[in-house]
Amino acid sequence: MARVTVEDCIDKVNNRFELVLLAGHRARQISQGAQITVPRDNDKNPVIALREIADETLSPDDLKEDLIHSLQKHVEVDEPEAEGEAIADQTGAPAAAADADDAEENIAFDRMSEEDLLAGIEGLVPPEKSDDY
Repeated sequence: MARVTVEDCIDKVNNRFELVLLAGHRARQISQGAQITVPRDNDKNPVIALREIADETLSPDDLKEDLIHSLQKHVEVDEPEAEGEAIADQTGAPAAAADADDAEENIAFDRMSEEDLLAGIEGLVPPEKSDDY
């Protein structure tokens, strides 16, 4: 059994911290049943992960992408543009400015001056104290 050291892997992954992250992620994949790409040789999963990185049977960039994807909680999906927006962009018409003007005309906000706001705050009555707090 050949020993795997960090020096065997450091020329594939320049940052030691990143190497630890990638090898740990790959070891977890192996423990979850992922197919290994090197002979097991009675080695544990972290050693197999390091051997795979050292032998370049797995691309570090692919492992990094997979690690990032596994850590994401919300993945943004690019949605296609509506046909009207695409046509307006092709004709050179400022569609965004026209849409903003239409939206501004349809939305009415209540406006309050600072004095009105302070008068309203001063008029508030504090809640009664109870034994629940």
